[in-house]
Amino acid sequence: MKRSVLLAAAGAALALSVAGCKEKSPEATPATTAAATPAKVKPPVVTAPPAVKAHLYDDDADPNKQIADGLKQAKKEHKRVILDFGGDWCGDCQVLDIYMHREPNAELLSKNFVVVHISVGHIDKNLEIGDRYGVALHKGVPALAVLDANGKALYAQAGGEFESMRYMQESSVTEFLNKWKA
Repeated sequence: MKRSVLLAAAGAALALSVAGCKEKSPEATPATTAAATPAKVKPPVVTAPPAVKAHLYDDDADPNKQIADGLKQAKKEHKRVILDFGGDWCGDCQVLDIYMHREPNAELLSKNFVVVHISVGHIDKNLEIGDRYGVALHKGVPALAVLDANGKALYAQAGGEFESMRYMQESSVTEFLNKWKA
C-alpha cells in the first residue's frame, strides 16, 4: 500500500515538473486525463528554470500604464514594444527571460525593443489585455505580442508558441527578435 502511494506521488511530481505553464482545466484530473489522452513524449529539457526565480511580473501594476509608458519610450527611441505575458511562478517565463538576456539576444533586445512584462496572475488576471492584442493566453505562457511605437499589434502569439521554452533552443528567441526588430 505504501509503495503505491509513493509511486503515485512520484508520478504526480514528475508530471508537475515537465508540465508547461498552461491553464489547467478544472474538470481534468490526472486519472481522467491519463486515460483519455495518449502519453506525449516531450523533448529533453534544454534549460531548466532557475532555482531562484526573478521577479519579472508585477501583480499590482496597471498594465495599461505599463503599455503606455513602454510605447512612449519606444517612440522616443525608435523601437518596438514586446508585451511579455506571464507570471513569476512560470518556469518557462523564467527561461524566456534567461534567453533574452544572453548574447546575441541581449544586444538585439536593447537595440530594437522595449519589453513590458504583464502579469496574468495564474491565467486569471489581465486577460482582456491579451484579448485586446490577439494573444491567446489560454494556450499558455509566456505569450508575446509585438507592437510598433504607435501601439499597433504587428504580431500576436496565437498558438502557445513559447509556452514550452525549457524545451526550446535559445536560437528560437534570436530568430523571433530578428524577425520583429525595428
